[in-house]
Amino acid sequence: MRRAAACYRNKEVYNKENLFNSLNYDVAAKKRKKDMLNSKTKTQYFHQEKWIYVHKGSTKERHGYCTLGEAFNRLDFSTAILDSRRFNYVVRLLELIAKSQLTSLSGIAQKNFMNILEKVVLKVLEDQQNIRLIRELLQTLYTSLCTLVQRVGKCVLVGNINMWVYRMETILHWQQQLNNIQITRPAFKGLTFTDLPLCLQLNIMQRLSDGRDLVSLGQVAPNLHVLSEDRLLWKRLCLYHFSERQIRKRLILSDKGQLDWKKMYFKLVRCYPRKEQYGDTLQLCKHCHILSWKGTDHPCTANNPESCSVSLSPQDFINLFKF
Repeated sequence: MRRAAACYRNKEVYNKENLFNSLNYDVAAKKRKKDMLNSKTKTQYFHQEKWIYVHKGSTKERHGYCTLGEAFNRLDFSTAILDSRRFNYVVRLLELIAKSQLTSLSGIAQKNFMNILEKVVLKVLEDQQNIRLIRELLQTLYTSLCTLVQRVGKCVLVGNINMWVYRMETILHWQQQLNNIQITRPAFKGLTFTDLPLCLQLNIMQRLSDGRDLVSLGQVAPNLHVLSEDRLLWKRLCLYHFSERQIRKRLILSDKGQLDWKKMYFKLVRCYPRKEQYGDTLQLCKHCHILSWKGTDHPCTANNPESCSVSLSPQDFINLFKF
């Protein structure tokens, strides 16, 4: 009887040791996996397919993995920023996510968001283009994070609070780098913009869709300032971005009794959103409900897939994942 009891105790101790070793192994394995993931935070979460299935009429349960974060991981925005046709589209999408959708992203998607943002900043620092656009994006993100960090403890951000404070410090560093950019005049002795005939200069200025760009161009030289004040330029901008009804509500007369289109434009911008235009956008196939970049192959069964594709604005993309 005593021998049986001793055998039972030995077996129990053996089982506990095995259980303890098993738990230690699991913890060590999880730690290695976590360390590996943390060490690769600068690598985007890639998938073989560069498209994703969505269905606007689905419930949250039917969507399954089809969330904003999953779409953000799958659609290869990291490569898209290298394409000048897609750059502004991705930046606008990052801005919309920074304003209101950051907490809806998974932990991996939030890492991808910050990694893509870093690539955007590095590209701008290297190319010295779109500086104002990225300044606005960083300011929007920093303002949002200030609000979210103050709500710590309410599960609004994934990860340690110190990590997000570090990211905020990184954003401030990026802003300082952008502010310190000194754009030097290229050593080019050929034909410049101001050497072109006035009609060509005006024609080029008519293709600018942002009034702030017109103002900046007018500060380069006195003759460009005169052209940038042209009433027809500002009238075109107003008619392009805003409806007649919106314009009628914000009429402003100059001292000469004429419509002051420049003042009206900036007043309208404060009241209404401007029309967005992009060289390339994400597209949704109405036939198979697959979201992808234009030109990306996806398993569509339609006879003419191109006729089924609908371009999505950045806001339309966000709206696809609202329930």
